[in-house]
Amino acid sequence: MLERSIPEWLRHAPTPGVRGFALLAGTEALVRGMLISAMPIAMYRAFGDAVLVSKIYFGVGLLSLAAGLMVPALTTRVPRRWVFTAGCGLFLLGNALGMLGGPLVAAALAAVTVGTVTVFICHNAYVLDYIARADLGRNETLRMFYGALAWTVGPVTGVALMQWWQPAPFLASGLAALGLLGLFWWMRLGDGRLIQRARGPAPNPLAYLGRFFAQPRLVAGWIFAVMRSVGWWVYVVYLPIFCIQSGLSEKLGGMLLSATNALLFATPLMLRLMQRRSVRWAVRTGFAMAALGFAGAALLAPFPPLAVAAMFAGAGCLILLDICGGLPFLMAVKPSERTEMAAVYSSFRDVAGIVTPGVAAVILLMAPLPAVFAATAAGMLGCWALAGRLHPLLGVSAPLRAARRKAGTAAAE
Repeated sequence: MLERSIPEWLRHAPTPGVRGFALLAGTEALVRGMLISAMPIAMYRAFGDAVLVSKIYFGVGLLSLAAGLMVPALTTRVPRRWVFTAGCGLFLLGNALGMLGGPLVAAALAAVTVGTVTVFICHNAYVLDYIARADLGRNETLRMFYGALAWTVGPVTGVALMQWWQPAPFLASGLAALGLLGLFWWMRLGDGRLIQRARGPAPNPLAYLGRFFAQPRLVAGWIFAVMRSVGWWVYVVYLPIFCIQSGLSEKLGGMLLSATNALLFATPLMLRLMQRRSVRWAVRTGFAMAALGFAGAALLAPFPPLAVAAMFAGAGCLILLDICGGLPFLMAVKPSERTEMAAVYSSFRDVAGIVTPGVAAVILLMAPLPAVFAATAAGMLGCWALAGRLHPLLGVSAPLRAARRKAGTAAAE
Protein backbone atom coordinates (compact mmCIF):
# COMPACT_ATOMS: atom_id res chain seq x y z
CA MET A 1 0.00 0.00 0.00
CA LEU A 2 2.81 2.38 0.85
CA GLU A 3 4.50 1.77 -2.51
CA ARG A 4 1.26 2.54 -4.36
CA SER A 5 0.94 5.86 -2.51
CA ILE A 6 4.37 7.02 -3.70
CA PRO A 7 4.21 8.95 -7.00
CA GLU A 8 5.66 7.17 -10.02
CA TRP A 9 8.23 9.94 -10.62
CA LEU A 10 9.61 9.37 -7.11
CA ARG A 11 9.72 5.57 -7.34
CA HIS A 12 11.30 5.46 -10.80
CA ALA A 13 13.42 8.36 -12.01
CA PRO A 14 12.56 9.36 -15.59
CA THR A 15 15.19 8.71 -18.22
CA PRO A 16 17.06 11.99 -18.82
CA GLY A 17 16.35 13.46 -22.23
CA VAL A 18 17.38 16.31 -24.47
CA ARG A 19 15.17 18.86 -22.71
CA GLY A 20 16.44 17.87 -19.28
CA PHE A 21 20.06 18.34 -20.29
CA ALA A 22 19.21 21.61 -22.03
CA LEU A 23 17.57 22.90 -18.84
CA LEU A 24 20.64 21.85 -16.86
CA ALA A 25 22.93 23.69 -19.30
CA GLY A 26 20.67 26.76 -19.27
CA THR A 27 20.84 26.94 -15.49
CA GLU A 28 24.63 26.65 -15.61
CA ALA A 29 24.70 29.47 -18.17
CA LEU A 30 22.77 31.61 -15.68
CA VAL A 31 25.51 30.99 -13.10
CA ARG A 32 28.27 32.19 -15.44
CA GLY A 33 26.28 34.76 -17.41
CA MET A 34 26.10 37.03 -14.37
CA LEU A 35 29.87 36.90 -13.92
CA ILE A 36 31.18 37.20 -17.48
CA SER A 37 31.11 40.98 -17.33
CA ALA A 38 31.22 41.54 -13.55
CA MET A 39 34.34 39.47 -12.81
CA PRO A 40 36.80 41.52 -14.95
CA ILE A 41 35.52 44.74 -13.36
CA ALA A 42 35.88 43.28 -9.87
CA MET A 43 39.41 42.12 -10.70
CA TYR A 44 40.46 45.55 -11.96
CA ARG A 45 38.91 47.28 -8.94
CA ALA A 46 40.78 44.92 -6.61
CA PHE A 47 44.24 45.19 -8.19
CA GLY A 48 44.12 48.38 -10.28
CA ASP A 49 46.73 47.05 -12.73
CA ALA A 50 45.77 45.62 -16.10
CA VAL A 51 49.08 43.77 -16.45
CA LEU A 52 48.67 42.06 -13.08
CA VAL A 53 45.08 41.16 -13.90
CA SER A 54 46.25 39.61 -17.19
CA LYS A 55 48.86 37.55 -15.34
CA ILE A 56 46.21 36.30 -12.91
CA TYR A 57 43.95 35.27 -15.79
CA PHE A 58 46.88 33.48 -17.43
CA GLY A 59 47.67 31.58 -14.22
CA VAL A 60 44.03 30.66 -13.67
CA GLY A 61 43.90 29.36 -17.24
CA LEU A 62 46.83 27.04 -16.57
CA LEU A 63 45.19 25.88 -13.32
CA SER A 64 41.92 25.19 -15.09
CA LEU A 65 43.65 23.22 -17.84
CA ALA A 66 45.43 21.04 -15.27
CA ALA A 67 42.23 20.55 -13.28
CA GLY A 68 40.34 19.49 -16.38
CA LEU A 69 42.90 16.83 -17.21
CA MET A 70 42.64 15.49 -13.66
CA VAL A 71 38.84 15.08 -13.62
CA PRO A 72 38.78 11.68 -15.41
CA ALA A 73 41.23 10.23 -12.88
CA LEU A 74 39.10 11.68 -10.09
CA THR A 75 35.94 10.02 -11.45
CA THR A 76 37.62 6.61 -11.18
CA ARG A 77 37.90 7.12 -7.42
CA VAL A 78 34.87 9.31 -6.71
CA PRO A 79 31.37 8.73 -8.20
CA ARG A 80 30.62 11.15 -11.00
CA ARG A 81 27.57 12.58 -9.22
CA TRP A 82 29.81 13.76 -6.39
CA VAL A 83 32.33 15.27 -8.81
CA PHE A 84 29.51 17.25 -10.42
CA THR A 85 28.35 18.28 -6.95
CA ALA A 86 31.89 19.41 -6.12
CA GLY A 87 31.87 21.58 -9.25
CA CYS A 88 28.69 23.27 -8.04
CA GLY A 89 30.35 23.68 -4.64
CA LEU A 90 33.23 25.52 -6.31
CA PHE A 91 30.67 27.86 -7.90
CA LEU A 92 29.28 28.60 -4.45
CA LEU A 93 32.75 29.08 -2.96
CA GLY A 94 33.81 31.40 -5.76
CA ASN A 95 30.73 33.56 -5.41
CA ALA A 96 31.18 33.74 -1.63
CA LEU A 97 34.77 34.91 -2.09
CA GLY A 98 33.63 37.38 -4.74
CA MET A 99 31.13 38.90 -2.31
CA LEU A 100 33.96 39.47 0.18
CA GLY A 101 35.87 41.37 -2.51
CA GLY A 102 39.42 42.69 -2.36
CA PRO A 103 42.31 40.36 -3.26
CA LEU A 104 40.02 37.37 -2.62
CA VAL A 105 38.50 38.06 -6.03
CA ALA A 106 41.49 36.27 -7.57
CA ALA A 107 40.66 33.15 -5.55
CA ALA A 108 37.01 33.60 -6.57
CA LEU A 109 38.04 33.60 -10.24
CA ALA A 110 40.06 30.42 -9.74
CA ALA A 111 37.21 28.63 -7.94
CA VAL A 112 34.59 29.57 -10.53
CA THR A 113 36.89 28.63 -13.43
CA VAL A 114 37.76 25.20 -12.03
CA GLY A 115 34.09 24.67 -11.14
CA THR A 116 33.17 25.49 -14.73
CA VAL A 117 35.52 22.93 -16.25
CA THR A 118 34.47 20.26 -13.71
CA VAL A 119 30.76 20.70 -14.40
CA PHE A 120 31.40 20.91 -18.15
CA ILE A 121 33.27 17.59 -18.25
CA CYS A 122 30.67 15.76 -16.16
CA HIS A 123 27.80 17.27 -18.15
CA ASN A 124 29.30 16.16 -21.48
CA ALA A 125 29.92 12.67 -20.12
CA TYR A 126 26.27 12.41 -19.02
CA VAL A 127 25.12 13.63 -22.44
CA LEU A 128 27.18 10.96 -24.18
CA ASP A 129 25.70 8.37 -21.81
CA TYR A 130 22.04 9.24 -22.25
CA ILE A 131 21.62 11.00 -25.62
CA ALA A 132 21.64 8.98 -28.82
CA ARG A 133 24.24 9.88 -31.41
CA ALA A 134 21.55 10.97 -33.86
CA ASP A 135 20.12 13.41 -31.29
CA LEU A 136 23.41 15.15 -30.41
CA GLY A 137 22.72 17.97 -32.88
CA ARG A 138 19.28 18.58 -31.40
CA ASN A 139 20.77 18.47 -27.90
CA GLU A 140 23.42 21.09 -28.75
CA THR A 141 20.83 23.36 -30.34
CA LEU A 142 18.36 23.13 -27.47
CA ARG A 143 21.23 23.69 -25.01
CA MET A 144 22.12 26.94 -26.77
CA PHE A 145 18.45 27.97 -26.99
CA TYR A 146 17.84 27.42 -23.27
CA GLY A 147 20.97 29.39 -22.42
CA ALA A 148 20.10 32.25 -24.77
CA LEU A 149 18.30 34.35 -22.17
CA ALA A 150 21.10 33.93 -19.61
CA TRP A 151 23.82 34.91 -22.08
CA THR A 152 21.78 37.80 -23.47
CA VAL A 153 20.63 39.37 -20.21
CA GLY A 154 23.33 38.12 -17.85
CA PRO A 155 26.26 40.38 -18.88
CA VAL A 156 24.20 43.58 -18.77
CA THR A 157 22.49 42.59 -15.53
CA GLY A 158 25.78 41.68 -13.87
CA VAL A 159 27.27 45.12 -14.53
CA ALA A 160 24.07 46.89 -13.48
CA LEU A 161 23.93 44.94 -10.21
CA MET A 162 27.59 45.71 -9.51
CA GLN A 163 26.99 49.44 -9.93
CA TRP A 164 24.13 49.19 -7.44
CA TRP A 165 25.97 46.95 -4.91
CA GLN A 166 29.28 45.27 -5.69
CA PRO A 167 28.47 41.84 -4.10
CA ALA A 168 25.07 41.69 -5.85
CA PRO A 169 26.10 39.80 -9.04
CA PHE A 170 27.97 37.23 -6.97
CA LEU A 171 24.92 36.75 -4.77
CA ALA A 172 22.69 36.27 -7.81
CA SER A 173 25.15 33.83 -9.38
CA GLY A 174 25.37 31.90 -6.10
CA LEU A 175 21.60 31.49 -5.98
CA ALA A 176 21.69 30.19 -9.56
CA ALA A 177 24.40 27.70 -8.52
CA LEU A 178 22.12 26.40 -5.78
CA GLY A 179 19.39 25.98 -8.39
CA LEU A 180 21.83 24.08 -10.63
CA LEU A 181 22.74 21.72 -7.81
CA GLY A 182 19.09 21.13 -6.91
CA LEU A 183 18.14 20.45 -10.53
CA PHE A 184 21.00 17.99 -10.96
CA TRP A 185 19.94 15.91 -7.97
CA TRP A 186 16.28 16.13 -8.98
CA MET A 187 17.20 14.62 -12.38
CA ARG A 188 18.93 11.74 -10.55
CA LEU A 189 21.57 11.16 -13.20
CA GLY A 190 23.60 9.00 -10.84
CA ASP A 191 27.00 8.02 -12.24
CA GLY A 192 25.90 7.55 -15.83
CA ARG A 193 25.68 4.39 -17.85
CA LEU A 194 28.31 1.81 -18.71
CA ILE A 195 30.15 2.66 -15.50
CA GLN A 196 32.15 -0.20 -14.04
CA ARG A 197 34.35 -0.42 -11.00
CA ALA A 198 37.98 0.14 -11.95
CA ARG A 199 40.01 -3.07 -12.10
CA GLY A 200 43.34 -1.31 -11.82
CA PRO A 201 44.93 1.90 -10.60
CA ALA A 202 43.60 5.25 -11.79
CA PRO A 203 45.13 6.17 -15.14
CA ASN A 204 47.63 8.94 -15.48
CA PRO A 205 45.70 12.04 -16.63
CA LEU A 206 48.07 12.36 -19.59
CA ALA A 207 47.97 8.69 -20.57
CA TYR A 208 44.87 9.00 -22.77
CA LEU A 209 46.29 11.94 -24.74
CA GLY A 210 48.05 9.40 -26.95
CA ARG A 211 44.70 7.81 -27.84
CA PHE A 212 43.33 11.29 -28.52
CA PHE A 213 46.12 12.26 -30.94
CA ALA A 214 45.81 8.88 -32.67
CA GLN A 215 42.26 9.74 -33.77
CA PRO A 216 42.32 12.52 -36.41
CA ARG A 217 38.57 13.18 -36.15
CA LEU A 218 38.89 13.96 -32.44
CA VAL A 219 41.87 16.24 -33.04
CA ALA A 220 40.03 18.11 -35.80
CA GLY A 221 36.92 18.53 -33.63
CA TRP A 222 39.05 19.87 -30.78
CA ILE A 223 40.79 22.36 -33.09
CA PHE A 224 37.39 23.61 -34.27
CA ALA A 225 36.36 24.19 -30.65
CA VAL A 226 39.60 26.02 -29.81
CA MET A 227 39.37 28.34 -32.81
CA ARG A 228 35.72 29.08 -32.13
CA SER A 229 36.61 30.00 -28.55
CA VAL A 230 39.49 32.18 -29.78
CA GLY A 231 36.99 34.07 -31.92
CA TRP A 232 34.80 34.73 -28.88
CA TRP A 233 37.84 35.82 -26.86
CA VAL A 234 38.79 38.40 -29.49
CA TYR A 235 35.22 39.61 -29.80
CA VAL A 236 34.62 39.92 -26.05
CA VAL A 237 38.01 41.32 -25.00
CA TYR A 238 39.63 43.12 -27.92
CA LEU A 239 36.63 44.63 -29.70
CA PRO A 240 35.75 46.86 -26.70
CA ILE A 241 39.40 47.99 -26.56
CA PHE A 242 39.24 48.84 -30.26
CA CYS A 243 36.05 50.85 -29.66
CA ILE A 244 37.71 52.88 -26.90
CA GLN A 245 40.87 53.46 -28.95
CA SER A 246 38.74 54.61 -31.89
CA GLY A 247 36.76 57.10 -29.83
CA LEU A 248 33.53 55.10 -29.82
CA SER A 249 31.41 54.51 -26.74
CA GLU A 250 33.01 52.23 -24.12
CA LYS A 251 29.58 50.64 -23.63
CA LEU A 252 29.37 49.62 -27.27
CA GLY A 253 31.26 46.34 -26.79
CA GLY A 254 28.87 45.14 -24.08
CA MET A 255 25.84 46.14 -26.12
CA LEU A 256 27.13 44.25 -29.14
CA LEU A 257 27.82 41.16 -27.03
CA SER A 258 24.24 41.13 -25.75
CA ALA A 259 22.93 41.66 -29.28
CA THR A 260 25.04 38.80 -30.63
CA ASN A 261 23.95 36.47 -27.85
CA ALA A 262 20.34 37.27 -28.70
CA LEU A 263 20.93 35.31 -31.93
CA LEU A 264 20.91 32.19 -29.75
CA PHE A 265 17.13 32.31 -30.00
CA ALA A 266 17.53 31.49 -33.71
CA THR A 267 19.35 28.23 -33.01
CA PRO A 268 16.33 25.99 -33.87
CA LEU A 269 16.31 27.50 -37.36
CA MET A 270 20.06 26.95 -37.66
CA LEU A 271 19.60 23.32 -36.60
CA ARG A 272 17.03 22.70 -39.32
CA LEU A 273 19.35 24.19 -41.90
CA MET A 274 22.25 22.04 -40.67
CA GLN A 275 20.12 18.87 -40.75
CA ARG A 276 19.07 19.57 -44.34
CA ARG A 277 22.66 20.05 -45.44
CA SER A 278 25.31 18.45 -43.19
CA VAL A 279 27.61 19.13 -40.26
CA ARG A 280 30.50 19.64 -42.68
CA TRP A 281 28.57 22.28 -44.58
CA ALA A 282 27.59 24.09 -41.36
CA VAL A 283 31.14 24.05 -39.94
CA ARG A 284 32.70 25.27 -43.19
CA THR A 285 30.06 27.96 -43.65
CA GLY A 286 30.44 29.17 -40.06
CA PHE A 287 34.23 29.46 -40.25
CA ALA A 288 34.19 31.01 -43.73
CA MET A 289 31.67 33.72 -42.85
CA ALA A 290 33.28 34.44 -39.46
CA ALA A 291 36.69 34.75 -41.15
CA LEU A 292 35.18 37.17 -43.66
CA GLY A 293 33.78 39.33 -40.85
CA PHE A 294 37.01 39.42 -38.83
CA ALA A 295 39.10 40.11 -41.93
CA GLY A 296 36.68 42.86 -42.88
CA ALA A 297 37.12 44.42 -39.45
CA ALA A 298 40.89 44.48 -39.97
CA LEU A 299 40.65 46.02 -43.42
CA LEU A 300 38.02 48.58 -42.39
CA ALA A 301 39.86 49.65 -39.23
CA PRO A 302 40.36 53.22 -40.57
CA PHE A 303 36.56 53.46 -40.55
CA PRO A 304 35.69 52.27 -37.01
CA PRO A 305 31.88 52.06 -37.35
CA LEU A 306 32.23 49.87 -40.44
CA ALA A 307 34.89 47.73 -38.75
CA VAL A 308 32.64 47.19 -35.75
CA ALA A 309 29.75 46.24 -38.03
CA ALA A 310 31.93 43.71 -39.86
CA MET A 311 33.06 42.20 -36.55
CA PHE A 312 29.46 41.99 -35.35
CA ALA A 313 28.47 40.12 -38.52
CA GLY A 314 31.40 37.72 -38.13
CA ALA A 315 30.58 37.06 -34.49
CA GLY A 316 27.03 36.17 -35.48
CA CYS A 317 28.47 33.22 -37.40
CA LEU A 318 30.18 32.05 -34.21
CA ILE A 319 26.69 31.18 -32.96
CA LEU A 320 26.37 28.67 -35.82
CA LEU A 321 29.74 27.22 -34.81
CA ASP A 322 28.57 26.98 -31.20
CA ILE A 323 25.83 24.65 -32.45
CA CYS A 324 27.75 22.48 -34.89
CA GLY A 325 31.44 23.02 -34.08
CA GLY A 326 31.53 20.42 -31.30
CA LEU A 327 29.61 17.72 -33.17
CA PRO A 328 32.59 16.31 -35.15
CA PHE A 329 34.27 15.59 -31.80
CA LEU A 330 31.22 14.30 -29.93
CA MET A 331 30.14 12.02 -32.77
CA ALA A 332 33.58 10.41 -32.97
CA VAL A 333 34.03 9.58 -29.27
CA LYS A 334 34.16 5.87 -28.41
CA PRO A 335 31.75 4.80 -25.61
CA SER A 336 34.65 3.37 -23.58
CA GLU A 337 36.44 6.75 -23.57
CA ARG A 338 33.57 9.13 -22.81
CA THR A 339 34.83 10.63 -19.57
CA GLU A 340 38.46 10.85 -20.70
CA MET A 341 37.67 12.44 -24.05
CA ALA A 342 35.13 14.78 -22.46
CA ALA A 343 38.03 16.05 -20.36
CA VAL A 344 40.18 16.54 -23.45
CA TYR A 345 37.37 18.36 -25.22
CA SER A 346 36.78 20.68 -22.27
CA SER A 347 40.38 21.87 -22.49
CA PHE A 348 39.55 23.93 -25.57
CA ARG A 349 38.28 26.78 -23.39
CA ASP A 350 41.44 26.88 -21.28
CA VAL A 351 43.76 26.53 -24.27
CA ALA A 352 42.00 29.41 -26.03
CA GLY A 353 42.17 31.47 -22.82
CA ILE A 354 45.93 30.93 -22.69
CA VAL A 355 46.79 31.16 -26.38
CA THR A 356 44.65 34.17 -27.31
CA PRO A 357 46.13 36.78 -24.93
CA GLY A 358 49.61 35.34 -25.44
CA VAL A 359 49.55 35.53 -29.23
CA ALA A 360 47.76 38.89 -29.14
CA ALA A 361 50.47 40.32 -26.88
CA VAL A 362 53.17 39.26 -29.36
CA ILE A 363 51.24 40.71 -32.30
CA LEU A 364 50.66 44.02 -30.51
CA LEU A 365 54.41 44.41 -30.02
CA MET A 366 54.77 44.68 -33.79
CA ALA A 367 51.40 45.85 -35.14
CA PRO A 368 48.23 47.72 -34.11
CA LEU A 369 45.13 46.03 -32.71
CA PRO A 370 43.43 45.29 -36.09
CA ALA A 371 46.27 42.84 -36.78
CA VAL A 372 44.76 40.64 -34.05
CA PHE A 373 41.52 40.56 -36.05
CA ALA A 374 43.44 39.58 -39.18
CA ALA A 375 45.31 36.78 -37.39
CA THR A 376 42.01 35.43 -36.05
CA ALA A 377 40.57 35.43 -39.56
CA ALA A 378 43.59 33.48 -40.81
CA GLY A 379 43.08 30.84 -38.14
CA MET A 380 39.42 30.52 -39.07
CA LEU A 381 40.31 30.05 -42.72
CA GLY A 382 42.60 27.23 -41.66
CA CYS A 383 39.69 25.56 -39.87
CA TRP A 384 37.53 26.05 -42.97
CA ALA A 385 40.10 24.11 -44.98
CA LEU A 386 40.40 21.40 -42.31
CA ALA A 387 36.61 20.98 -42.17
CA GLY A 388 36.69 19.99 -45.84
CA ARG A 389 38.01 16.61 -44.70
CA LEU A 390 34.87 15.81 -42.68
CA HIS A 391 32.47 13.20 -44.05
CA PRO A 392 29.96 14.92 -46.37
CA LEU A 393 26.99 13.13 -44.75
CA LEU A 394 28.03 13.69 -41.12
CA GLY A 395 24.98 14.75 -39.08
CA VAL A 396 22.48 14.15 -41.90
CA SER A 397 19.35 12.30 -40.79
CA ALA A 398 19.07 8.65 -41.83
CA PRO A 399 16.23 9.15 -44.38
CA LEU A 400 18.03 12.04 -46.09
CA ARG A 401 21.31 10.12 -46.03
CA ALA A 402 19.67 7.14 -47.74
CA ALA A 403 17.99 9.40 -50.30
CA ARG A 404 21.26 11.15 -51.15
CA ARG A 405 23.12 7.89 -51.52
CA LYS A 406 20.36 6.55 -53.76
CA ALA A 407 20.46 9.71 -55.86
CA GLY A 408 24.23 9.47 -56.10
CA THR A 409 24.03 5.84 -57.22
CA ALA A 410 21.40 6.71 -59.83
CA ALA A 411 23.52 9.56 -61.15
CA ALA A 412 26.55 7.30 -61.40
CA GLU A 413 24.56 4.79 -63.48
